[in-house]
Amino acid sequence: MSTSVTNSESTNPPEVHLWKIPPITVAEPLLAARRIELYERLKKIADVHRAVQFATSLAAEDMVLTHAIFECAAPITIFTLDTGRLPADTLTMIATVEKKYHTTLKRFLPQPTGVETFIAEYGLNGFFESEEVKKACCGVRKVEPLNRALQGADAWLTGQRRQQAATRSALLLNEQDEVRGIAKYNPLFDWTEAEVWSFLQFYDVPIHPLHARGYPSIGCEPCTRAIRSHEDVRAGRWWWLQSDSKECGLHVKAL
Repeated sequence: MSTSVTNSESTNPPEVHLWKIPPITVAEPLLAARRIELYERLKKIADVHRAVQFATSLAAEDMVLTHAIFECAAPITIFTLDTGRLPADTLTMIATVEKKYHTTLKRFLPQPTGVETFIAEYGLNGFFESEEVKKACCGVRKVEPLNRALQGADAWLTGQRRQQAATRSALLLNEQDEVRGIAKYNPLFDWTEAEVWSFLQFYDVPIHPLHARGYPSIGCEPCTRAIRSHEDVRAGRWWWLQSDSKECGLHVKAL
């Protein structure tokens, strides 16, 4: 006897399980030790440099660093890159951070002439065409503003971690930014994903709203999407490009 299949059973798509914020899984004593270690790292970095800058994207790792900088009172300047294509939730997150930490984040925007030149040559969304055009867009909206923001600094921080991508597996705490001629530090280089998310939730750090909607990594609105639970955490960045390198050009090395 054949089994009949109703029309609704045959047409309903399979359920999609999006990435979810991991629960707190790190024991409190270990988390407290990592917290103290991070605060000491930040203070040492600030002690050996004249002007340290930190560019925050407001995403998970950057919020760990933002919270730590304010908690340990390290003299590190925090700013953000307002690319002109940020999700509305990121702009809301900026206001949340400013209220939580009683501060004002300085915003660096792209030069209007650079944006106009890019649009005239490639169109507003020309970055969908190729890796080269994507890099050109990031160059105008992110790299040039970062270079401007870091003028006068002798060191800067990133929220990069070894576990984030194959291109970051050999990451160290400190390195030389040869392109900009200043020191560069990755204070979370050896942190696990579990430690990051446990820290945020245990210490009641503001969490970007898009993380709760399946976005483990957050960038510009048209270039970022939610991912499924089984995908790589950076799969939602520039998803249309078939590449293991999910970078925008902020962390380039001199050839």
